[in-house]
Amino acid sequence: MARQKHYIFNQLTQNFEVLEMSRSKKVLRFILIFLAVLGIAFVFAVLLFTFFKSPKEKSQTRELEYMKLQYEILDDRLNQMELLVSDLEQRDNDLYRVMFEADPIPSSVRKSGFSDADRYADLFGYMNSGQVVNARRKLDIIASQLYNQSISYDTLFALARNKSDMLAHIPAIFPLKETEIKYISSYFGHRPDPIYKIEKFHSGMDFSSTLGTEAYATGDGVVFDVEKNAWGYGNMVIIDHGYGYKTRYAHLQKPAVRKGQKVKRGQVIGYIGSTGKATGVHLHYEVLKNDVQIDPINFFYSDLTPDEYDQILKQSTLPTQTMD
Repeated sequence: MARQKHYIFNQLTQNFEVLEMSRSKKVLRFILIFLAVLGIAFVFAVLLFTFFKSPKEKSQTRELEYMKLQYEILDDRLNQMELLVSDLEQRDNDLYRVMFEADPIPSSVRKSGFSDADRYADLFGYMNSGQVVNARRKLDIIASQLYNQSISYDTLFALARNKSDMLAHIPAIFPLKETEIKYISSYFGHRPDPIYKIEKFHSGMDFSSTLGTEAYATGDGVVFDVEKNAWGYGNMVIIDHGYGYKTRYAHLQKPAVRKGQKVKRGQVIGYIGSTGKATGVHLHYEVLKNDVQIDPINFFYSDLTPDEYDQILKQSTLPTQTMD
């Protein structure tokens, strides 16, 4: 095809002449046309990628949405696991550890070994970092709790193997024969003092009986101390039963054991009297857990039926006179 020629009217010669374009103008014209086409193409591409996604972007979007869904499912399952672990910890503290006379484990200890310090720094800076870090943190906390729970179960297993020995040591009977008890003259709690005539805290139970009545160890143990005093507890025996328990037998006429002696439940440890700060013949009996006095009324389960326990529990709420 013949190249089309362009003409221009020359006013001087009054003739049409062929328009000849210089090489530089041709290059400039080509550049301008090229830039115009490139600009149009760029605008078109921007519009295209702004309002329309490529097949690859659509595929990546679907993958991201799928991953977000999976993290939501994972988060829900982790929440269920957290509830399950919390239930295990609660039963461990409130049931198993109570059963085996073990102290509950604080929450701070159960979650020990876990720290956020720079642990997830490499996971930040991405579109869904929040979900990833949250899931990772929950998983790490659960792993730490399960590890500490396994240690707790190891401890409970060891306690279970020694359960029979523990049951033999924990106080479980009256400190004297039921037939020798005239009446319980004072219970644990705040009671009026017969000497000072003011309300004072009574740290044990008082069993009224006859002079010289035998007092018995309420559980296996070792005699921790034997004292003879003219005031306060008077003649007194303290037995260490282990497992955090001690028992005190006060106002004795005389002790029947020596310090450091091993004793068995039901063994005679002294004879009831009225020594020390006492207004009559009786035995003042205390139960201590970790050196803190607790109510002895909960430690007669080997001597009481459920009905008898209910009856003595009701009596303990009535106002009585302390004998110390």
